[in-house]
Amino acid sequence: MANAHRGEIEAVIDGRPHVLVLTLGALAELEAAFGAADLMALAERFERGRLSARDAARILCAGLNGAGEEVSLDAVERMRVEDGAAGFVRIVAALLTATFGGGEALPASPRPPQDV
Repeated sequence: MANAHRGEIEAVIDGRPHVLVLTLGALAELEAAFGAADLMALAERFERGRLSARDAARILCAGLNGAGEEVSLDAVERMRVEDGAAGFVRIVAALLTATFGGGEALPASPRPPQDV
């Protein structure tokens, strides 16, 4: 079970629940992958709200590895979630919110409310 006080989120990926967290090591991995000079530069990059599918896969990979799973970027790129790309976007947004703040962490897996 995810502990929000530690920046953890839970998401259903490939049909089973996973905990994700961007630990300091995971953030260092993302700094290197994105060529960010420091955490502020990394946060600013994410605040722009423009991430490629490869960026999202790197963030998910770092989050899974940060939570103790040993998964490669290639394996993450083959994973599936409910609602496809939109589902991945929700998970990444929830993970970044849990890590950098900006309000209460968003639920990663449930569907957002629909206007009727």
